[in-house]
Amino acid sequence: MVESRWGASVNPGELFGLLPDMAVFARVVDAGSFSAAAHQLGSTPSTVSRQIKRLEEKLGVRLLERSTRRLRLTDSGAQVHRHCRDMLDAASAAADAAGESAGRARGRVSLSAPTAFAKTVLHPLVSGFLDANPDVDLQLVFTDRDVDPVADDVDLVIRLTDDPPPGLAGRPLGVVRWVLCASPGYLVARGMPETPRELAQHDCLRLGESPDDANWRFLRSHESVTVGVRGRYVANHAGARLEAAVAGLGIANLPDFVASAALRHGDVVHVLPGWTLDSRAYIGTIWLLYPPNRFLPPKVRVLIDHLVAQLAPAA
Repeated sequence: MVESRWGASVNPGELFGLLPDMAVFARVVDAGSFSAAAHQLGSTPSTVSRQIKRLEEKLGVRLLERSTRRLRLTDSGAQVHRHCRDMLDAASAAADAAGESAGRARGRVSLSAPTAFAKTVLHPLVSGFLDANPDVDLQLVFTDRDVDPVADDVDLVIRLTDDPPPGLAGRPLGVVRWVLCASPGYLVARGMPETPRELAQHDCLRLGESPDDANWRFLRSHESVTVGVRGRYVANHAGARLEAAVAGLGIANLPDFVASAALRHGDVVHVLPGWTLDSRAYIGTIWLLYPPNRFLPPKVRVLIDHLVAQLAPAA
C-alpha cells in the first residue's frame, strides 16, 4: 500500500487506475465547471461528477466546494490540481518527445491575439505558414480578453504589455506605438499641425470609449502636453478610423501596425512625427507567450519560428 500525502492508503494498482480521474479533475478546474469539462472531453456532466467523487473518495479529501453558481478549490484540491497539471504536462511532453523523434510538425495549433493585431498583422501571415507546413492546421482566435494558454487550452497567446504574466515562457516580437495620420488632401486643405496644441483646431478621429479619449497626451524628451480634441466622427475600430483618415475626414490616432501599409503607400501622412502619443490600449511590447514545457510540440515550434522570422526583424 502507498500512503498518500492526504492520508488515504492507495495500492499501486489503484494508483494507476486513478490517473484518468486525475486528468479529468485537472480539466474540470481548468474549464471552470463540470459541464464545460464534459463538453471538452466528449462526456457528460454526471459522468465527470462521478469521476471527481471517486477521486475524492480514493484520496480521502474533498477537492472541490460545489455550489449552484461555481466550483471552488479547497486547499487540498489546489495542491492536488497542481500535481495533476504536472502529470498532464509530463504526458504531453512525452508525446511531444515522440513526435520530436519522428521530426514531424503535424496536428492543430492554436494562437490567440488581440482582435486588431490578429486581423492586421497575423492573418496576412497565415497563408505562408500553412504553405510551409502542410500537415499543420492553424486556429487563430480573435479576442481582446487576456487569454491564459493553460486555462483556456490555447497553444500560444499574444499580449501587448510591458509586464508579461509570471509562470509563462515568452518571446518579444516587437513594440507597438501609436501614431497620428491624415490624408494628404486633408492636410493641404487644413494645414499640417506643427505642435500638439494646434490639434484643437482640427477634426480628430478618436475612439470615444471614455471621456478621456478626447484628451490626447503627447511626450517629447522631458516635455508632456495634453490636448483636448474634437471631431465629427468617432469610431472605436482602428480600421474604421484609418479608412476615415484616408477619406479625408480628419486626423486619426492609430496603432502603428494598423497605419503602416497606408503610410508606405502614401494614402496617409504621419502627423507630428517628433512626438510620442501616449495611449492606454494596444501599446507596449508584443509578447508571444506559452506554457514553459520542456518539450514544445513541433507544430508549436514551427509557428513560433514563423512568427519570429516574420515579425521580430521589424521590431
